[in-house]
Amino acid sequence: MRNGSKLRPLEPSPVFADDRSSRRLIPDTVSRDQPVALTAFYTGFAGGKPVTQLPVPLTRELLDRGQERFNIYCAPCHGRTGDGDGMIVQRGFPRPPSYHTDRLRRASIGHFFDVITNGYGLMYSYANRVAPPDRWAIAAYIRVLQRSRSATFADLPPGAQAELEGTTR
Repeated sequence: MRNGSKLRPLEPSPVFADDRSSRRLIPDTVSRDQPVALTAFYTGFAGGKPVTQLPVPLTRELLDRGQERFNIYCAPCHGRTGDGDGMIVQRGFPRPPSYHTDRLRRASIGHFFDVITNGYGLMYSYANRVAPPDRWAIAAYIRVLQRSRSATFADLPPGAQAELEGTTR
């Protein structure tokens, strides 16, 4: 027992047919530290379709948290503005799609939550790195990035319009 064998993560193992020491989680198991309810908040889906409305209150704090988490987890590939020109891309990794394409502007907010949760294409899952509340915060912030490209002066509240008109004179 003193000199027992052990395997490090991702080290090859002759014990299993696929030669991997790390094993995938067994499907349909429930983690003790994760919620059991498969509601729209935890899945991003309702009635088998991605949700179209943010299932949490939209607040300044949520958007600030979303920006912070986006800059940590998403910006290395997607860039700080969501154009798909992050530092990893500049070093040769394939470019992810821009959030500013028509297809992704039309995508539901549940789609972004699902992609963060399960991955898509070359993007791997962030489910065990980013908690569900933070995934919703990131999805909300992605909407802010998208809106920032198409907002017009008329979209501003009257007080903000007056403030901007006063600074341009």
